[in-house]
Amino acid sequence: MSKVELRNISKSYDKQKDVLNGIDLCIEEGEFFVLVGPSGSGKSTLLRMIAGLEDISGGILKINEKIVNHVAPKERDLSMVFQNYALYPHLTVEQNILFGLKARKVDKQEQQKRLKETAEMLGLTELLKRKPRELSGGQRQRVALGRSVVSHAPLCLMDEPLSNLDAKLRANMRVQIRRLQKQLGLTMIYVTHDQVEAMTMGDRIMVLNDGKIQQVGKPITLYNEPENLFVASFIGSPKMNLGKAVFTEDKKQLVIENELHVPVDSLTAKDLPLTENLVIGIRAEHLLPAQGEEKHCVHLEVVNVEQLGNETSIAFDVGTELWTAKWPGQWTIEFGQKVPVLISPQYILFFDGASGKLLHSAQVGKRQEVVAI
Repeated sequence: MSKVELRNISKSYDKQKDVLNGIDLCIEEGEFFVLVGPSGSGKSTLLRMIAGLEDISGGILKINEKIVNHVAPKERDLSMVFQNYALYPHLTVEQNILFGLKARKVDKQEQQKRLKETAEMLGLTELLKRKPRELSGGQRQRVALGRSVVSHAPLCLMDEPLSNLDAKLRANMRVQIRRLQKQLGLTMIYVTHDQVEAMTMGDRIMVLNDGKIQQVGKPITLYNEPENLFVASFIGSPKMNLGKAVFTEDKKQLVIENELHVPVDSLTAKDLPLTENLVIGIRAEHLLPAQGEEKHCVHLEVVNVEQLGNETSIAFDVGTELWTAKWPGQWTIEFGQKVPVLISPQYILFFDGASGKLLHSAQVGKRQEVVAI
C-alpha cells in the first residue's frame, strides 16, 4: 500500500496558467480516493502528474514519504488503467496482461502464477487466448484491470475506466473494482466525471473545479453538507434543488424565487441575513407529497413525470429554476397538474448567493450513524 501526499501542487502550460492551483492533499494507504469534477476541471491532469506522465510546475509530490517530482514513471511503483483500455490489438489477452512483467524480466514461473490468480479473480480464464477484437467492452476493461493487478503495484491510478461501457456493465464493474481494491489492499486514485460513480465507490471524494479543490470528504458528508453551491449542484442525482430566496422583514416567511412563501420559525432564521443574496437548497427526496392543508404546503405545476417503478420522479417549474422531487412508489400524476408539495424548513440549506459558501446546513435529513452490535 502507498501513501500519496500533494503539497501546494500547481500546473501551468505556456498558453494556460493555473490549470491546477494550490492542491494540498493526503491520500492514505489502502484508501479508495475519487477525483471528481466536470470536463476541464484538471482531474486527469492531476492523475497524470501523480503517475509521472506530466511535469509538476510547482509544489511537492510524495509517495511513501519520498519526493518523486522528478522520478520516472516506471520507478514510482504504480499501475494505471486508462479510459480507452490501451490494449495491444495484435496480442492475446494473456500477452496483454503479462506485457509489463515481461518488460521487467519477471521470472516466467512467477508470471504464470500471477496470471492464473488474476485471470481467476477477474473471470478471464476462458478468454486468455483471444485477441481484444474478440472481446466485449466489459471484457476488455477486465483485461486492462488484469494488467494492472498482475503488476502487484501497491498504488493503482484509474482515469475514467468505465466511461465507454453501458449502464449495466458500469454498475457491475463498479462492484468488481471496489471488491478488487479491498481484496488486494490497494491504494486507489480514481478519476471520474460521473458523481454516481464517485458516491458509490469512494472512501473519500475530492471535488475539483477550474483547477481548485472545492471540497474533500466522505461521500455522505459532501451530499449532506456541501461547502458551496458548486458542490451542492454537482453531487447528487438529481442535483440539489436551488433557488434565490429572501426573508420577509419579520423573518416569519421565506420567499423563494419571488413566488413560493414558506413559513419559518425563529430557529431556522437565526443568524441568517435579511438579504436578497441568499440561495436555498433542498434535496429531491425532501420535497414531500402533501395533503394540501399542511402549514408548509405549496402547490407546484408538474412539467415532467418519470415512472421508474420503485419511485416516481416529478419535475416542477419554480421561478427560473427546474426542481425535482423523488417520491417512493408509483404515482399517477399528469403533465400540467397542480400538486401539493411540502417544503419543510428543516430540510433547507442556506448559501450566500455572492460567494456561494454554505451559511447553514439542514437541521435534519442527515443519515443517522448505525452502530454495529
